[in-house]
Amino acid sequence: MDRIKRLFTIKTKFEAFLVIYALALGATERGIVYMQQYPGTGGHLLALACTGSVFMAGGMLIDAVEMRRNAFG
Repeated sequence: MDRIKRLFTIKTKFEAFLVIYALALGATERGIVYMQQYPGTGGHLLALACTGSVFMAGGMLIDAVEMRRNAFG
């Protein structure tokens, strides 16, 4: 079970950046769909919320990797 758990653990900043990149791709794709489905200001606000969530999640991921590094040496 530990071997499987290790596959889903982000240990380095490089891995965190790869996850952030994948989140950003999905968020921009979803934002494009929102702008097509809801033309005007509503769609733009929903697209902005999608991309803004990537910034928040990315910051949390990078902070977590740094805290883990500091805690475990």
